Amino acid sequence: MAVASLIMPSVVIGLGIGAMFELCGLTRAWYSAALGAHLTWTLPFGLLIMFAVFNRFNKAYEEAAHDLGASGWQTVRHVVLPIVFPSLVGVALFGFTLSYDEIARTSQSVGALNTLPLELQALQTNATTPVIYALGTCTTAVSLGVILCCLSVALTVQRRRARSGGDPA
Repeated sequence: MAVASLIMPSVVIGLGIGAMFELCGLTRAWYSAALGAHLTWTLPFGLLIMFAVFNRFNKAYEEAAHDLGASGWQTVRHVVLPIVFPSLVGVALFGFTLSYDEIARTSQSVGALNTLPLELQALQTNATTPVIYALGTCTTAVSLGVILCCLSVALTVQRRRARSGGDPA
C-alpha cells in the first residue's frame, strides 16, 4: 500500500488529497495538505531505503544489549539508533530533494496559497527576473548548508568514537 502512490500520477494524488481536505472541512494550509501530498511521494522511497538498511541489520547487537541488561528503550537509543542514524539522515536529504520541485502535487493540494515551487513557476511565466536567480542561490545555499551540517555532525561523532576507543564501524 505504501508504494502504491508511486504508480499514480502526481496530479491525481494532489487532487485527491486536496479534495479529501475540502470534504473533511479542513483548511488547506501548506503544513497540512501539501505535507500530506509530499509525504505520499517521498515516504515510499524512504521506506524502501529503510527496508534495505534493516534487511542487513544484525540482530545480534540487540540480543547482546538485552543480555547485558538493557531495556527495550535503551536498546533502541544506544544500539539501533546509532547504527541506522546515517540512513535516516540520507532518507531525509533524499526526501527533501524529491519534494523540492513537485509543482503538480503542491498546486493541487494547497489551494490559493503559494509555496516556493509555485512561486518560482509563476516568476517564469512572463519574463525572467533576477529574483529567480536570487531564490536559486538562496535555496542552493540552504541545501548545501544542511548537507555540510550533516557531514560535520557525522565527522564529529566519528572523531568522538575514535577518541573514546569505541568501534567506529
